[in-house]
Amino acid sequence: MRETPEVLLSEAEIAETVARLAGEIAPRIDDDTVAVCLLTGGLWFAADLTRALSRLGRHVRFDALWLASYGDERASSGRCEVRADLQRPLVGRRALVVDDVFDTGLSLSEAARLVRDAGASEVLTCVFAAKPWPTKRAIEPDFVGWQAPNRFLVGYGLDAGGRMRGLPFIGAMD
Repeated sequence: MRETPEVLLSEAEIAETVARLAGEIAPRIDDDTVAVCLLTGGLWFAADLTRALSRLGRHVRFDALWLASYGDERASSGRCEVRADLQRPLVGRRALVVDDVFDTGLSLSEAARLVRDAGASEVLTCVFAAKPWPTKRAIEPDFVGWQAPNRFLVGYGLDAGGRMRGLPFIGAMD
């Protein structure tokens, strides 16, 4: 494994991608929409995306779900644990579930189910990066920022054992 990541997507390219996604999402939502960030990796993207939506006149509400399927491992455990649930009422509101990376699809599927079960009138999903997967996933995101390579990614919320989330770019560690 590399000691320093190979830069795959620069800070400027990330900003351009977030702005493009906000432009795609803004017409589909309103100010009553609740953006549901998947913690912890989705925090960086969710913060940038909600600010970009605000610049377009969409002032969404904010909430978070803390789901865990990886821990500090490189592979999913195959199950999703809810560590912290929603705090904001969703009944009758549109929800936009926001995550950093779409890999197995387990976290996004579980989050969409939890948000639907909480009474959301519509559930939209958005991921910054989507990695290729060899088998069909239960859910496909409504909005994808970047088609990522099948590599071990770090930065912009993505981590290696809890480290390197704060890098302003996305890099590969393999």
